[in-house]
Amino acid sequence: MAFQVTAFRNGLKEVGYVEGQNVAVELRWAEGQLDRLPALAADLVGRQVAAIVGDVRSALAAKAATTTIPIVFTTAGDPVQLGLVASLNRPGGNITGVSFLVGTIASKRLELLRELIPTAALIGYLVNPGNPTSEIETRDAEVAARALGLQLHVVVAYGERDFDQAFASFVQQRVDAMFVGGDPIFLNRRDQIVALAARHAIPAMYNLRQWPVAGGLISYGGSLTESFRQVGVYAGQILKGAKPADLPVQQSTRVELVINLKTAKALGLKVPLTLQVAADEVIE
Repeated sequence: MAFQVTAFRNGLKEVGYVEGQNVAVELRWAEGQLDRLPALAADLVGRQVAAIVGDVRSALAAKAATTTIPIVFTTAGDPVQLGLVASLNRPGGNITGVSFLVGTIASKRLELLRELIPTAALIGYLVNPGNPTSEIETRDAEVAARALGLQLHVVVAYGERDFDQAFASFVQQRVDAMFVGGDPIFLNRRDQIVALAARHAIPAMYNLRQWPVAGGLISYGGSLTESFRQVGVYAGQILKGAKPADLPVQQSTRVELVINLKTAKALGLKVPLTLQVAADEVIE
């Protein structure tokens, strides 16, 4: 996705590396086909690249392919629980990266959704079980829902072929609103998911600002752009000679609340002024 690559390049530039001048960036895309990741990682290892960067699944594939080439990851989950590093302060081995807030603030997302729709009682939750962080994220969402007196209707989707059926389930169960779990496949297909939410008139909470920008209703979560910028900085430091084992996992704490008022109006929702004032960005 273009915005992540741009953010990564900006991070590299901060430490003196400009693509085409003193560094080359080789891009590889799995395009949602996760079984391609091991081969893509092996290809980069075979090319003896100076470093490999990517999301959690790409990093796990790279970690399985090499113990020597530095790897820099970005993840919304706990890197220790996911088996990426030994600890946050002392990663060890050839891998380090950035952990950002996406999957760990389900309670706040549900609170915001209820503030926007006070009558909501049944919330749909779209999740990809193929994501390494999905089990933890789903458990957090279920705990948060119970604490708020809400019911959660969990529907799984591995990719775009499952989206129509997932929304059919939401409609059948008559959910009052929904929120979408953090997953690169979902983000890559955000236009399709946003269109389905609009078609079925389901208010939806998302995890990144890229969703409301694409026409989604509301998002609350970490900044993926900031995360990839920090990955670029770390990659640049490694190119300068730093060892991944000596670079603590960065914990990006920036959180953004973004609201699309045009979408709210189309859904017949009046966004409370308190929410508008609290928002980091309001799209009109």
